[in-house]
Amino acid sequence: MRSVENDLKHIVSFSGGKDSTAMLLLLLEQNKPIDEVVFFDAGSWDFPEMRHHIDKVEKYTGVKITRLQAQKSFDYWMFEHLVENGKNKGQVGYGFPSVKLRWCTREKIRTINNYMSNNYKTISTYIGYAFDEQWRANKNKDKSNIYPLIESEISENQALAMCYNYGFTWDGLYEHFRRVSCWCCPLQRISELRKLYNLYPDLWKKLEDMQKRTNSYFRMDGKRVEDLTKRFEAEKLQISLFNNDEAYTQCGIMKT
Repeated sequence: MRSVENDLKHIVSFSGGKDSTAMLLLLLEQNKPIDEVVFFDAGSWDFPEMRHHIDKVEKYTGVKITRLQAQKSFDYWMFEHLVENGKNKGQVGYGFPSVKLRWCTREKIRTINNYMSNNYKTISTYIGYAFDEQWRANKNKDKSNIYPLIESEISENQALAMCYNYGFTWDGLYEHFRRVSCWCCPLQRISELRKLYNLYPDLWKKLEDMQKRTNSYFRMDGKRVEDLTKRFEAEKLQISLFNNDEAYTQCGIMKT
């Protein structure tokens, strides 16, 4: 890991997903200046496989990854925080994140920004947007950001292939999910929640327990976790009764 001898520091914004992992590997291949790699640790909300992946990247590259945690956990904001303003004033806990209230993203950004402002005067941040996500970079007007994957014209699929070539597999997470951040995110597609239910029963049980602790809906369409459990149970019953290609297709499940 090489650094430059001036006040400007080069920081890698590392989510742990395929794009940021490929970006880090690319930066090391190109011998680009790196002063710190920063990862936001969501605690028990992260896939266990993600935590294993972070350790593996750190060991393979020899680059220390700084793990940042919010002052108060996501569980606190979801279940315990007393809302003091707005139409939900007096409510205890924000409940599940939603498109309209992504409080988890807010806390992540605030934690990272506080760390940066407290530790660095001038920074340039490497962001892992892929070449087919140029619109995201175009929306971001921060001139201090650098987009190595876009500059090298590396797409999302190419980024994942690059990671696989280096031996990083996330223990199979990308075989089932498009995004591998928080496993309990309600903004996932139904198809991915179905896979969580079918393939990760322990995590689904935790999700059911989370729903029991809040009155908020899990989905914007008014569905709670137990509604999805009933749906997926009915699908499994249909498959067990008919066990044919049509049953799998109707349930949106890939036959294995």
